Amino acid sequence: MTNKPPQITFVGIGLMGAPMTRNLLDAGFPMTLWNRTTSKCEPFSSEATIASTPAEAVRTADVIITMLENSDVVEQVLVANGAMEAVKPGALVIDMSSIQPSVARRHAALAAEKGVGYVDAPVSGGTLGAQEARLSIMAGGSEEDVSRARPVFDVLGKCTRIGPVGAGQLAKLANQAIVGITIGAVSEALLLAARGGADPAAVREALMGGFAGSRILELHGQRMIDRDFAPGAPARIQLKDLRMILDEARAEGLTLPLSQQVHNEYLSLVANGHSDADHSGLLLELEHINGTRLGATGPGPKE
Repeated sequence: MTNKPPQITFVGIGLMGAPMTRNLLDAGFPMTLWNRTTSKCEPFSSEATIASTPAEAVRTADVIITMLENSDVVEQVLVANGAMEAVKPGALVIDMSSIQPSVARRHAALAAEKGVGYVDAPVSGGTLGAQEARLSIMAGGSEEDVSRARPVFDVLGKCTRIGPVGAGQLAKLANQAIVGITIGAVSEALLLAARGGADPAAVREALMGGFAGSRILELHGQRMIDRDFAPGAPARIQLKDLRMILDEARAEGLTLPLSQQVHNEYLSLVANGHSDADHSGLLLELEHINGTRLGATGPGPKE
């Protein structure tokens, strides 16, 4: 067994991919990077190789990590742009994007035809979790492939093997259902309390000590109070995830009323021009519906 670290190719140097790349480089992994917008790779140009195409990027890699926006983009990069064809036998593809479970299973089958391992490993924790290397990583794949990926995962956060390929994506859908619905609940709770004259900051502090306490209330509740909606996880991504939740539910013959309602609210939020607001910006849609703002008190619409 050699101590030489595997050659990693990272595809998708965005809000999540950039800090993840930073942590992998700091851990000593040799890296090749590719991003559709090449300028996003430039901060790492003195430490990593910048490839001009996805196929070029993956050709010599031992581990290929993709962190892309949705199923269509992953399909475009891995399949249409020829990356999967260029991966060498024995390599390991780790897709850390949030995509449909069926797409993950199909990509795993394509990888297997080439003698390549595959793990679907979506994450939770947002940009802060990526920066601080404490992402929650939900892995789907064989025990062998997930074990091969663990030295990489250990640099990025904490990995839990959920089950076979596709199971990681199912866990991420469960995560996003809870996140989206809870953001909606926190928005409504703070607006209700503030409308009646309570200090929303004090309400948040009090609720943090009881059963209503949550990471969403702690972080996104504070964002709502501060009106800080700079994107950590953009609303358009939360909407995409809620669509996948509802698609998966339909495929399994399930009806999920809360997910459907929150999906509709995010759809309106995005339609009203807030696609790049943080997903905690769902408060903006609730304010729009009610003609008020968090912190306004008394009857009637408030500015």
